[in-house]
Amino acid sequence: MSIPPPSGSQQPQDLYQPPQPQGPYPHAQGPQGPHPHTTPYQVWGQGYAPFARPAPDNGVAIAALVLGLLCFLPAVGLVLGIIALVQIKKRGERGKGMAIAGAVVSSLGLALLLSTNVASAAWEGFKAGARGGNSYLLAKGDCFDVPDTGFDRDAYDVDWVSCNYEHDAEVFGTVPLSDGDYPGDDYVTDKAEDECWTLQDTYAMDRWRLTDEVDVNYLTPTAESWAWSGNKIICVFAHTSVYRSLHGPLRRDESILDADQLAFLKAMNAVDEVLHEEPEEDAEEDLDANKNWAADVRDVLGEQADALRRHTWPGNAEKSVDALVRDMQDAHADWAKAATAGDADTYNRHYDNGYDYVDGDTTVGARAALGLAITPPSNVVKLSRRP
Repeated sequence: MSIPPPSGSQQPQDLYQPPQPQGPYPHAQGPQGPHPHTTPYQVWGQGYAPFARPAPDNGVAIAALVLGLLCFLPAVGLVLGIIALVQIKKRGERGKGMAIAGAVVSSLGLALLLSTNVASAAWEGFKAGARGGNSYLLAKGDCFDVPDTGFDRDAYDVDWVSCNYEHDAEVFGTVPLSDGDYPGDDYVTDKAEDECWTLQDTYAMDRWRLTDEVDVNYLTPTAESWAWSGNKIICVFAHTSVYRSLHGPLRRDESILDADQLAFLKAMNAVDEVLHEEPEEDAEEDLDANKNWAADVRDVLGEQADALRRHTWPGNAEKSVDALVRDMQDAHADWAKAATAGDADTYNRHYDNGYDYVDGDTTVGARAALGLAITPPSNVVKLSRRP
């Protein structure tokens, strides 16, 4: 999915002739019905008036600034700031700076309330109004709806929504690109494929929350949008079906997790990363490559089992994590034997034994005790283990 060029043609139109259409862009039918968006490609110079009077100041924006400065009415200032931003965008009035200032000042008075659903929804609404709905302004942690059906079309306008409610996508990272000339479609696509898959692991550290219905997508600039789109790739989670939405935030990084959850996930994810590096050829085809990989698994299991054992766990989790550590130590012994196996049959026997604990009962028990997801997606279970 790419970000289309900004509104309008790059050549000025004849101001004395009716503007020429740039192509049909009907309203799209999205997952929740039609989206009343204007087309992203407007005619250059549309609405031009050489002797137009200056746009009037928006009265609601002025009120938002005044009431925002009154410490006893911060909520009113925030609400009016949001209303003013919407009106300014629709009417072309002035006062966006006052509306934003009023909302920001008001938000400071509501800082202690932002943990509630009501205040969080209001803050999301303010951010959406301030940004104006342009897709190239999306940032990590934003959730939004797209006006088209899925991510198979260009997207310019998006609707910011709270991640606590249904949404089409959630931004989990951005990839900056150079400021030079457009590097080409192939380069941008390859960069998105490589970088987005890496960024998802730091944003969604609890990988079991990424169910089979969650897919990785990205928005990329095009040659036409390169000069104005911020020159960045936007990595997003979306539903695998273009007709369905995501429910709730997927973010589980260091800003969300507590110290115990973070310590557990760092250890388990380190093991998973090595398990994912399994050679493509099986032991019958390349015994040495598999033995070298088994040695890596042995080493990481030993290191991470020690890390889990050294950590001080809360009372309700200590017993569950200890049970998992014992399984990891048993698996460590089998992977050590696989790493020194003299033939493929011996290797495969210890390979199977070493893999038995992965995503097993003790892993689920430890996760439950720590408040993490307890149902592994089918694409995570047994990782890349061969049948």
